Amino acid sequence: MSNRRSFFRTAGAVALGAAAVSRVGAASLPEAPVTSSPATLPPPPPPDGRPFQPMVTLNGWSLPWRTKGGVKEFHLVAEPVVREIAPGMTARLWGYNGSSPGPTIEAVEGDKVRIFVTNKLPEVTSVHWHGLFVPSGMDGVTGLTQPPIGVGKTFVYEFVLQRPGTFMYHPHADEMVQMAMGMMGLFIVHPKDPLALKVDRDFGFILNAYDIEPGSATPRVNTMLDFNLWTWNSRAFPGIDPLVARTGDRVRIRIGNLTMTNHPIHMHGPHFEVTGTDGGWVPKSARWPEVTTDIGVGQMRAIEFDALAGDWAIHCHKSHHTMNAMGHGVPTMIGVDQKDLVKKITGLVPDYMVMGDRGMHDMAEMEMPLPDNTLPMMTGTGPFGPVGMGGMFSVVKVRDQVARGDFRDPGPYRHPAGTQAREYTGDLPEPARASAPGPDDQTLQVRKPAGHTGH
Repeated sequence: MSNRRSFFRTAGAVALGAAAVSRVGAASLPEAPVTSSPATLPPPPPPDGRPFQPMVTLNGWSLPWRTKGGVKEFHLVAEPVVREIAPGMTARLWGYNGSSPGPTIEAVEGDKVRIFVTNKLPEVTSVHWHGLFVPSGMDGVTGLTQPPIGVGKTFVYEFVLQRPGTFMYHPHADEMVQMAMGMMGLFIVHPKDPLALKVDRDFGFILNAYDIEPGSATPRVNTMLDFNLWTWNSRAFPGIDPLVARTGDRVRIRIGNLTMTNHPIHMHGPHFEVTGTDGGWVPKSARWPEVTTDIGVGQMRAIEFDALAGDWAIHCHKSHHTMNAMGHGVPTMIGVDQKDLVKKITGLVPDYMVMGDRGMHDMAEMEMPLPDNTLPMMTGTGPFGPVGMGGMFSVVKVRDQVARGDFRDPGPYRHPAGTQAREYTGDLPEPARASAPGPDDQTLQVRKPAGHTGH
């Protein structure tokens, strides 16, 4: 009952949250650190307040705070940013404090937080605290619970963190445009007891997607389905860092989905348990082993596993989400003999190459000319050649000798003798095949319709 009373006492801060901060007040604002680095920046231990184990934001960082009068104060700046999606491509996005997604906010159950939000966008904005239990006037829905944060204005949100879990923040003002431009971030509330829900390694990232035309840098904000860049924390493979752990570590990965479709996240190697959802932590008695968990739009999931030595792929299992800069109108050319056609075309276009007649893996090996600021469809190289993946793909790299707090890429895994697939070079018997009749004049010919004419 005391928690309920303390929660509703914070409703008195609604007036403060719904008014722009004065010039006098602005002089006392906490600093707003800025970084545009696309690297994973492990956070330092908390400088004050209740102890907690910081989460490592994949290709991201955590926002420092100052403590004033027992309140943790953070400062978010909504602004245009430039984000490197992967080496060779940058995007002009909107985000917070120089990055997209914005920095992760971390605090502890029971903390009172005060979050200043300064708007440096060309239009109004707001911040909704997705999944957090806050007073209605702090919920961040423009027009319903607060006026919009005007251009150049600063608002302040203030509330007590009621329960631990994995949450997010994003605008509820011109939401389709602002989220399509990359405005989002993680909000982690750690349990009051630092020994509760303890793991050795704690990672987090947001699933997001963009539609950026080849050769351009700004997303198309009215796209609803046909995105061509599927990313984790606005990074596409091979730009996504590995998740590094030590053999035997208990590892947690927190994943939030702010795309416009679901994502079945699949991990190779050790089985995991779903230990957290939007509603909080799953009791041990209710957990079950998995290798894939489907994360719906607006949902969050936390998974945990015991690290096993090796290089273990982790990716969305929608195959087109592990490719970059896709074209949706490309014809299937598998099995099509293009020899005669190639002779004619190369007379006009000497550098013309046959593509797709044996599948698309050749795309991972070719170095084709591309428009500036465009990623190859499949890219990235491993110890055995092209990986042939892009988009929502990374690697959980587990090694026996990894120091606590070390998240550097340890390089390729050295497979123990007898534990790696190899080529068979012995005799191959002729396989027995069932006979099949060939086509005749009566064979039904099927043509796949294309386009939407007449729909």
